Amino acid sequence: MRSSRDRQVFQGKGQGKFPHHGRRYQAGPLVPTWPTWQPPRSYSTPGLCQSVAMLPSAGHLLSLLLVIGTGGVVPSPRVALQGCYVAEEAGEQTFRCSQAGLSTVPTGIPNDTRKLYLDANRLASVPAGAFQHLPVLEELDLSHNVLAHLSGAAFQGLEGTLRHLDLSANQLASVPLEAFVGLQIQVNLSANPWRCDCALQELLRRVRLAPGTGTGIVCGPGARPDLVGQEFLALAGEEELCGTGRGGARRSTDVALLVTMGGWLVLVVTYLAHYVWQNREETRRPLKQAPVLPVRSEDSSTLSTVV
Repeated sequence: MRSSRDRQVFQGKGQGKFPHHGRRYQAGPLVPTWPTWQPPRSYSTPGLCQSVAMLPSAGHLLSLLLVIGTGGVVPSPRVALQGCYVAEEAGEQTFRCSQAGLSTVPTGIPNDTRKLYLDANRLASVPAGAFQHLPVLEELDLSHNVLAHLSGAAFQGLEGTLRHLDLSANQLASVPLEAFVGLQIQVNLSANPWRCDCALQELLRRVRLAPGTGTGIVCGPGARPDLVGQEFLALAGEEELCGTGRGGARRSTDVALLVTMGGWLVLVVTYLAHYVWQNREETRRPLKQAPVLPVRSEDSSTLSTVV
């Protein structure tokens, strides 16, 4: 318990004077008071949210800059393929998938690729439209695979851009001529087991071979026995191989048509010549005079009597 002295000191501390009023106040228990809560004031500027919402997003701006910088071609997202990587060689966007163990043409190739290397894999065929999503592709390397079949539309969409195509060291015995229609390319066809027929002869008349690769086009086991192992370009210069087969049948039909038309022309010319010659003979013959019949005396006397 507190002593009387302490109570007096405590009461003295509890009392005080307010100079403005001059009154004494009995101190009571201290009760904390809290200010009444009011909602926070809004300091937003009118129209600011609307202005921010109208601004394009950062992703949209980045896409726009990429379109302007690449001349209208938007690069596709970089997809990580095992054994493949993106590089820049001689200032050209390059995608390399060499020795990647691929058995099919991979997807996810950036569409701004200008050089594509798929060599030394296990590709057995190239389907239609396999590269049509690469609008600026200039060089395509498919060498050292096991390609045995190319679709007639394998290079569809590359007519205006592709310049170099490497198909060497594969298992191609023939290639459809339709696969190269519209392409302005230099192609390497060496080291394949070619059938060496009319189709190959027609193909080589339509494409340009890469320099120094012509000697590598050699007839394979599917060719005629007397052609196996020989260089095709030398044979094609000495022998016309389009006497049989699909191309040969077309050519044989054309020859037969020409022969028929020639026969009809000869017949017409012969008839005209015979007709002209006969007319000339008719004009050269002298005209025969009609015989004069003798006048009998009785007839003459009768005539005179009548007169």
